[in-house]
Amino acid sequence: MPAITVSSMDALTLPRIPVPEPADTERPVRSITTGPRGYEGEGFPVVRAFAGVPSSELDPFIHMDQMGEVEYEPGEPRGTSWHPHRGFETVTYMIDGRFAHQDSHGGGGLIHDGATQWMTAGSGILHIETPPAELVESGGTFHGIQLWVNLPARDKFLTPAYQAIEGAQTTLVSSPDGGALVRIIAGDIGPHHGPGSTHTPITLAHATIQPGAQLNVPWNREFNALVYVLSGRGTVGALGHPIEQGQLAVLGPVTESRCKPTRTRMGIAPPWRCYCSADSRSASEWWPTARS
Repeated sequence: MPAITVSSMDALTLPRIPVPEPADTERPVRSITTGPRGYEGEGFPVVRAFAGVPSSELDPFIHMDQMGEVEYEPGEPRGTSWHPHRGFETVTYMIDGRFAHQDSHGGGGLIHDGATQWMTAGSGILHIETPPAELVESGGTFHGIQLWVNLPARDKFLTPAYQAIEGAQTTLVSSPDGGALVRIIAGDIGPHHGPGSTHTPITLAHATIQPGAQLNVPWNREFNALVYVLSGRGTVGALGHPIEQGQLAVLGPVTESRCKPTRTRMGIAPPWRCYCSADSRSASEWWPTARS
């Protein structure tokens, strides 16, 4: 899977995530779970990222699949048949490859490298997701994420709608030392904002962390936080809990989650990418202590 990359000159000029205030402390790691592998639709491979995690610790997130990473031979790519959604949003982020979609309201389009399709199902919609004809014919890489976000009760019957967010429209920032690059798709990290418009306040970001570097994310104090590893391995939290590809860390209260890549027995691991998401429900509103 391609990491988020920029030229060395661009990296020097990127906006930086601010260093958290000294009074801020790292979030504890509440749990680390490994997503089971399975198949979706007509047979494309997925990792069920949220499997085994109580819904109370995910709210307002409902479900997340890592789609691929898979290298298809010609004729192999698979998609889904027509299927309904209602009362929530599907956020499809293509890391590598292409995915075509079509819906019962006449909408459609192509999601490709670095782009996001944000579909508000609202009162109900039918749609289909398929590999484009050229991918079926020639084969190629397919890798992405699909996240389901619950809608507030007042918005359950909204008219279905789409947001198409191209990779170039997202906000690209770096860690203070330049060792991590972060693509903000929606919400805020410090003073930096992603382009996605949300009905439930959330932050959605994709990070690439170089070996030996670390990323301290200054989440809003009232936000919960999740970290999912797309590839590689590293540590998360102040105590350095090991975490690797296909695992989800549920983080506890306060304002900071720390991630860093690690080394393997074979030498330095490849750049480590984590998929971070957060919601703005206060701990006191839903649980006796903050969940992430």
